[in-house]
Amino acid sequence: MKKIATLCMMVACSLLLFGCGKYGEKDVIKDLTKQMDRLKGYHLTGTLTIKSNEDSYKYNVDASFKKDNYYRVSLKNVTNNHEQIILKNADGVYVLTPTLNKSFKFQSEWPFNSSQTYLLQTLLKDIKEDNKRKFQQTDKQYIFTTKVNYTSNPDLINQKIYLDKKLNIQKVEVYNKDGNIQMQMEFKDIDRKATFKNDRFSLKENMSVASTDDEVATVSKIDDVIYPMYVPDNTHLESQDTVKKGSNGERVILNFTGDKSFMLIQETASKEQDMLTIPVFGEPEILTSSVAAVSDGSVSWMSNGIEYYVVSDKLSQQELLEVVKSVSVMPVGK
Repeated sequence: MKKIATLCMMVACSLLLFGCGKYGEKDVIKDLTKQMDRLKGYHLTGTLTIKSNEDSYKYNVDASFKKDNYYRVSLKNVTNNHEQIILKNADGVYVLTPTLNKSFKFQSEWPFNSSQTYLLQTLLKDIKEDNKRKFQQTDKQYIFTTKVNYTSNPDLINQKIYLDKKLNIQKVEVYNKDGNIQMQMEFKDIDRKATFKNDRFSLKENMSVASTDDEVATVSKIDDVIYPMYVPDNTHLESQDTVKKGSNGERVILNFTGDKSFMLIQETASKEQDMLTIPVFGEPEILTSSVAAVSDGSVSWMSNGIEYYVVSDKLSQQELLEVVKSVSVMPVGK
């Protein structure tokens, strides 16, 4: 009996030691948190793919972070090289369109008020705040499945975050309710020892040194008017007017009337002589082909040399964004 008791104790101790030595979900989260807390800054690059129906839109992503909540995210359209920059510094949150010498300024909690596939902090936040997250461990990877928060697109419900065994994030996949990938961020390089001067996050500096090889040329005429593919029930196009915009440009105004009336404005983009900053009470949102300024009752964005505005006091924000998305996927040259 003593031999059996001793053998059982040895087996129990072995199992206990084996269990204590296993590196699992809680350990990964603990070490990711420590890793993030120690960061003074980082720089990462990668490719973001956004899918809309049968089309895919690709962005080269270049993101910088400096302690004290400074962020700079450059999103460059792979097809036409058009660059937009999301900037957060001590003055606020900005969306920059350097081509036009124009920016939108937001009083916003970005990036922490929604999910972001390209920032380490928000990915960790999604992991930690989802008590029903799933964790999978393979020979080469750790994989977290968590819910997501995309206010502009409630069809996006969860994401898979892939890490290697050194806790480097490799890839993020965002899924809709049908289980189809709608966004994918593939990380190419992450430098956790990067340091930056404050001018890296300066509005003036970013506008002055932004890329000069942007291929999105300003245009003086709207050759093809874009009509929304989505129009709410009992709402129809009442009028279409084309007016001159200054000495070299034009504006098309589409008025939709009915139960859910709204106005869609399309105008040729022109570069401002002096840097122009427009205050916005809302949030920056990535559409399929551009970064939009979304406020209460209006959305504005630029695509292929044309600026678009949708305005309504009758549509909910979700309905407004449905109209916007049905317009933003239409222009050629994605």
